[in-house]
Amino acid sequence: MCAHYESTHDRLKLRQRFGVDLPSELARHDVWPGYLSTSIRRHPHADVGDDAVPAREGLLGSFGLIPSWSKDTKITRRTYNARSETVAEKPSFRDAWRRAQNCIVPIDAFFEPDWRSGKAVPTRVTLTSGEPMGVAGLWSAWRDDKGGVLHSFTMLTINADTHPLMNQLHKPTDEKRMIVILPPERYADWLQAGPGDRRDFLQPWPAEALQATAAPRA
Repeated sequence: MCAHYESTHDRLKLRQRFGVDLPSELARHDVWPGYLSTSIRRHPHADVGDDAVPAREGLLGSFGLIPSWSKDTKITRRTYNARSETVAEKPSFRDAWRRAQNCIVPIDAFFEPDWRSGKAVPTRVTLTSGEPMGVAGLWSAWRDDKGGVLHSFTMLTINADTHPLMNQLHKPTDEKRMIVILPPERYADWLQAGPGDRRDFLQPWPAEALQATAAPRA
């Protein structure tokens, strides 16, 4: 599971790789559950036929999906990842899944604990190419008791018990999980995919295209 990552913060990379601008100066680069950062969704007016309307938009939102029925934002501590096997049934995620509120989370790196030494060693995982990653996610909009709207998002995960790299991380007794990294040429397809069209996207990223480096906390 991914609870800590580095959001793509470089404006040029965001434009070139994802076709959006940084949504706010409040977007965090070093992100934990409950922090505000960037997600990308299909623009709600992308189908109007106006060339002035971009195909995608960057949103400032909380890492950890907040369903409409939640009484507060504390739920983000448990909803930053959504298991692909149960996302359609879990109360926290099923509405966003059913409504195909797909998003992409732009990241430079994510962190997982490496337990092979017997102790948890924070490990930074990146693409070997050095390019940012686009992670498959879901977004939601939550209204507080004053009528304000807060966007939020979660990352989808899949089983990684047989993945040559990711099965080396986390405790030996834990199920191995990994986030769903999307091929750049399929970003638009993911953002437009309907309820029955998304399972094909839930594939592991090749181990040889990932690089893991020990990153002890300062």
